[in-house]
Amino acid sequence: MKKTNLLKSGIVVSAMTLISRVLGLVRDVVIANILGAQAATDVFFVAQKIPNFLRRLFAEGAFSQAFVPVLSEYQTLKDKQAVLHLVSRVSGTLGGVLFVVTILGVIGSPVLGGLFGMGFVQKGETYKYLLVSDLLKITFPYLFFISLTAFAGSILNSLGRFAVPAFAPVLLNLCIIFAAIWVSPMLAEPVEALAWAIFIAGILQLLLHLPFLWHQGYLVKPTWGWRDSGVRRILKLMAPAMFGVSVSQINLLLDTIIASFLVTGSITWLYYSDRMLEFPLGIFGIAIATVVLPSLSRSHSSSNSDDANRLLNWALHTVFLIGLPAAVGLFVLAEPVMLAVFQHGEFSIESAVQSSLSLKAYVCGLLSFMVIKVLATGYFSRQDTKTPVKIGIVAMVVNMAFNLLLFKPFGHVGLASATAISATVNALLLWIGLMRNGVLTMDKRWFGWFTRALMAVATMVGVILLLNPEQSVWFSMSLFERGNQLATLIGLGALAYLAVLYLFGFRLSQLKSH
Repeated sequence: MKKTNLLKSGIVVSAMTLISRVLGLVRDVVIANILGAQAATDVFFVAQKIPNFLRRLFAEGAFSQAFVPVLSEYQTLKDKQAVLHLVSRVSGTLGGVLFVVTILGVIGSPVLGGLFGMGFVQKGETYKYLLVSDLLKITFPYLFFISLTAFAGSILNSLGRFAVPAFAPVLLNLCIIFAAIWVSPMLAEPVEALAWAIFIAGILQLLLHLPFLWHQGYLVKPTWGWRDSGVRRILKLMAPAMFGVSVSQINLLLDTIIASFLVTGSITWLYYSDRMLEFPLGIFGIAIATVVLPSLSRSHSSSNSDDANRLLNWALHTVFLIGLPAAVGLFVLAEPVMLAVFQHGEFSIESAVQSSLSLKAYVCGLLSFMVIKVLATGYFSRQDTKTPVKIGIVAMVVNMAFNLLLFKPFGHVGLASATAISATVNALLLWIGLMRNGVLTMDKRWFGWFTRALMAVATMVGVILLLNPEQSVWFSMSLFERGNQLATLIGLGALAYLAVLYLFGFRLSQLKSH
């Protein structure tokens, strides 16, 4: 795939993801407005996070990274019948394993609730423990449907069809928004409506992909194929990848477990600050990694190391171009963002302020999170899953060490800080590993380009600080005034950033030429 096509594909994925993220933001605003930061909200986010975490392990975080390189190799070197045979065996095997895991998860929901909400049990909060167990019975099957959705999306991505997989999460957001506004008021326990919305959304997202698979000729009958050579290769790659690429998710889950020992509201504060972090990460970081992986895999299959190096440089340049101003801007505007987006209804000013503090800690690792998404493809496209696992172990140990060191004196902010530190260590080790192996060589444009980016970011920050009102003014503003002021600050800051880049000679065509 040519670089111009990669850029177009990245724009398509980013556009579809932007729609999903905007609706996701609306979803979170609705939940915050209706539920606030109470005990039931904390419990719902725990019940949501467990199947979501396993989804990352089975699907986005491991399966896709193991499946796409093997599928791309089959598409490059073998005929269509062999490719369809692989798809049939993988879908049957994956579906069978997921079905068993889902049944065990539903049956064992009281155990899972006690494990991941151990703080609830330790503090004698029986209501929270029983509620998380009940909600898990509803939300856990989401793992089955959404993992098969990720499988279908991986096939479409390998064929250069990125829009449908990127659009699918819109259905989840719409289901939750509908349930929160119209269904939850009718139930004795409102959060149960949100749990059922997740269950239904999983089914809808899977069904969305089926017509497009059929159109591409890839909708085949699932067949159990545990002994199939292609399946075994994928499983061999997937086992370590389940840990390696999902370290950040493991870290966030560990944060949730430890946060259950903190004051009520801590899990919710971390959730909303993490959601704001996921906004730029999902729109840009994941989108770029998604479109780069198939091309990197084909470059490896054809032994074209120079092309792979250019692809990685293109992806990293793009990440820094977008991620650097996003991270700095979000740090400077953390409190106004949380006030403008979430502070109304049941979500108090205190909750917005507390969420902004953990958001500031998280965004210190935003660029690292984005870089990890790209650098991981450099390993998985070469079917190297062992190295990211070793690096992931180091990063997780770092995260846990800083969690234990920081959570008592700094509460939920300490947990967010530990996650950011861990992500930075992870990104640095991945980068160094690719350079040592000769997979990544930083081209001559890096120093000049990065210097210009820093000057542009400094100008952007100066504009924002000059125009940003005092905290007391933000507190006294209406919701409309906050939104208008925040949009103005972001717009003028972005214009300042782009203007300085332009004055220093940066043009969008420079990205295409990579």
